[in-house]
Amino acid sequence: MPLPDAPPPSLVQEAFARAPQALVVIDPVADRLLGANAAACRLLGGEAEALCGLPFSHRLGASLPLWVSFTDEALTRSTAWSDDLVVLDLKRQPRHVEAQAQTLDEGRLLLTLVDRQKAEQRRARADLRRQHRRGQVGWERVEQVFERIERQNQLILGAAGEGIYGLDAEGRTTFVNPAAERILGWSSEDMVGHDAHQLFHHTQADGRHFPVQQCPIHASFSDGQVHRVDDEVFWHKNGEAIPVEYTSTPIFEMGRLVGAVVLFRDISERKRAEQQLRDALAEVESLKQRLELENQYLQEEIKAEFNHREIVGESAAVAHLVRQIALVAPTDANVLISGESGTGKELIARAIHAGGPRGGRPLIRVNCAAIPRDLFESEFFGHVKGAFTGAVNDRPGRFELADGGTLFLDEVGEIPLELQGKLLRVLQEQQFERVGDNRTRQVDVRVIAATNRELREMVAAGTFREDLYFRLNVFPIASVPLRERSEDVPLLARHFLIRACQKFNKPGVRIPPSQLEVLKRYPWPGNIRELENVIERQVIVAQGRVLAFDDLSPAAGPPLAGPSSAEAAPSTRQAPAPAEPALLTEHELASRQRENALAALRACGGKVSGPGGAAERLGVKPTTLRSRLKAWAIDPRDVRAS
Repeated sequence: MPLPDAPPPSLVQEAFARAPQALVVIDPVADRLLGANAAACRLLGGEAEALCGLPFSHRLGASLPLWVSFTDEALTRSTAWSDDLVVLDLKRQPRHVEAQAQTLDEGRLLLTLVDRQKAEQRRARADLRRQHRRGQVGWERVEQVFERIERQNQLILGAAGEGIYGLDAEGRTTFVNPAAERILGWSSEDMVGHDAHQLFHHTQADGRHFPVQQCPIHASFSDGQVHRVDDEVFWHKNGEAIPVEYTSTPIFEMGRLVGAVVLFRDISERKRAEQQLRDALAEVESLKQRLELENQYLQEEIKAEFNHREIVGESAAVAHLVRQIALVAPTDANVLISGESGTGKELIARAIHAGGPRGGRPLIRVNCAAIPRDLFESEFFGHVKGAFTGAVNDRPGRFELADGGTLFLDEVGEIPLELQGKLLRVLQEQQFERVGDNRTRQVDVRVIAATNRELREMVAAGTFREDLYFRLNVFPIASVPLRERSEDVPLLARHFLIRACQKFNKPGVRIPPSQLEVLKRYPWPGNIRELENVIERQVIVAQGRVLAFDDLSPAAGPPLAGPSSAEAAPSTRQAPAPAEPALLTEHELASRQRENALAALRACGGKVSGPGGAAERLGVKPTTLRSRLKAWAIDPRDVRAS
């Protein structure tokens, strides 16, 4: 029975519902919110039905231990008070409240909740009203100032492009701004009240665990210092690493360290730009190396002093050669030039290159006979740093340098059999990999090959791939030896004479017609190279304005036409009587010595010194023989090749 003077229940319910303070009824044992008035619904951000649907402890987050202590005190003493509780609203936003509890029947509690932030604002307004009454400032203006400050703070947090979140002294998230939600993919409900380090800062960029004790953000809680980091990662909700830079600033309240505010920025675009810059610099460095190597080859071409379009001669063989060059130069067909050493195969290759659309790009020459066997692949295709001992830098190969131009493979018959398959692949697909690299590179290269060997015989012997031979031999050109176009010797001699006079600064030197006939009769086993060397030597040693070549003897070459062996045979089988040795002039003796040295070189395959060499056979010192060969303008390599 209610007391006679007690207010009716409807009035009590109306007072509860309309009370300006936030009032809630809690059953701490059942962990349930049994009722909430309108002020409490506004504070907690939802209708009473929604608030009553979940255990009340879900609204406490990190304050759960304080709540247990608070309710225990209230049930024991019938009343309790605390200003340390943090209650989460339906949007999981924290509300710092001042709570006062009063016990009801059946162990229930009536809580009065006061939003501390709004209470402080009210106290500030009350102070300002008192000051207003003292004539200092109008309360309306002060209220507007506070409202404006609060709106500005919210606008700043919402509009900031950088992510911003707060932490309490335990490392739990207290608030996040929209930019942080967007960058990390976590909502405020996911983050508020949870350990931020374990949520998105738990692992380093390389996959190693990131202990919280080493985290600069958490260091702010212990040393009270601002920490700035410009190269770490936060982890997106989808598991993607986000490169960030951040600043962690400690927060003090009444001299006590209570947490930190972290401002961070997604630097993915900056990282991509930096990587693109590094890639561009690497590409520039690669192009620089390539240009330096191309320049080196161009300098070699300049030093060679060739006019590669100038093929000297009026013979039918030269005319046929010029027609062949004119036919094949405008195409991209592979060309195989065959002929003896010294016949001008490189000159032909340069003329083909210059006469085609690739003439503006370099012609890269590779002397296959001069490359060590174990360096062939690196020389052709290049290598990356660390591919083998001594590979201290990336280096492009000859195919890469010739991209867009022409690759001239001189002495192609010297390429090792095991490399010929890789060369064939480049010729077919225009693709290759550097040594030590998995990246396939694409090139556009025309190949011109030259050889003084009989490749068909090498194919039959199994030392040269047949498919590679046919790939190279798309357009064959034969370089005719000089002895088969002797009518071109005078033109060539005058051509080399002009160049030698310029080279050695001896103007006005000439070759008389009689000496040109001597040059025409000589068989020139060393071909054009030997002719050039002979002209240069004579220009050097000439004492006057006229050159002489009396030391050249046709006997050094193939036998001249004469009576057949049948006609020359004696009519009887009697052995001829030994004849007295004929007297020889100094010139004849020098010619005989030259012939003898050439015969010895041919017998030894061009070998000068060592066991079985020409010097040993002739009974002279190797240095003596080399001096004589130099004076006679004989290159042992030419003899070896022929």
